[in-house]
Amino acid sequence: MSDDSTIVLTDIKAALDSSDKEASNKPPALLVVGGDLNGTLFDLVHDETVLGRSAENTIMLEFQGISRHHLKILLQDTKVIIVDLGSKNGTYLNNQKLEGSATLSKGDIIKLGSVALKFIPAGDPERLTYDKLSREANMDRHTGCYNKTYFNNAINLEVKKSKVTGDPLSLVLFDLDHFKALNDNFGHDAGDYVLKEMARMIRTNGVRDQDVFARYGGEEFVILLPKTNLKQSFEIAERLRKLLEGHKFVYDSKKLPVTASVGVADYRQGVNTGTDLFKRADAAVYKAKQGGRNQVHFFKE
Repeated sequence: MSDDSTIVLTDIKAALDSSDKEASNKPPALLVVGGDLNGTLFDLVHDETVLGRSAENTIMLEFQGISRHHLKILLQDTKVIIVDLGSKNGTYLNNQKLEGSATLSKGDIIKLGSVALKFIPAGDPERLTYDKLSREANMDRHTGCYNKTYFNNAINLEVKKSKVTGDPLSLVLFDLDHFKALNDNFGHDAGDYVLKEMARMIRTNGVRDQDVFARYGGEEFVILLPKTNLKQSFEIAERLRKLLEGHKFVYDSKKLPVTASVGVADYRQGVNTGTDLFKRADAAVYKAKQGGRNQVHFFKE
């Protein structure tokens, strides 16, 4: 065998070992197969995970034929057990109606109402393929943030949760100031650099695991902040605004003028949908622009 062949085989083995190690850290999961949420992964990280239409559940699935509390998944040592919770239309495991409980195996298909879920065991290398597909479907390739579709699903779900739990929920909307002029004066490559650098800065300076940071479109970015009240979200928005204002954006040896007008809104009376919350944050951005830009405003009735 030639030296080149040996190097190639060594590289392949190293890549496979790396993939196996990455997969070994993955928890068991449910993969949505088909429908509106096709490709969505739900990690099973709790001893008990409840699925159903209610926002009180660990996994909320607001679809036809699903009961408020439909089924639960239990992690017991190395076993993963599924239990029907007396659902009206039943739970089906591999096309057989589930009576009581059963232990899940790789590839099992769970059907509840109009939703089908595929079971992936902990540490299964197949999971890495679905992770990649999920990232491609939900991420904005240019900035590495979530995309608009993912954000819209997330905000609607979080508003429903806040309705049930009463937990605070806030939204921060960033709109870069005079971005068209920046593109016109310095070129679109410079504009692309600003979008990527802004996304990197925000992502590494205070976005928590439970937050949803997304590119809404063009030069608009949003941060959805669960369990965060208006005062807290305003402070976060102001800190990030100052961070952008003070950062040196340099492209092709030219310093670029970058600031943002920021709007903040929270879940309260009058907010019934994710769209309602977004419109309030958008109205606050408009006030920030009216006030001279490069400032934070919160929504006022």
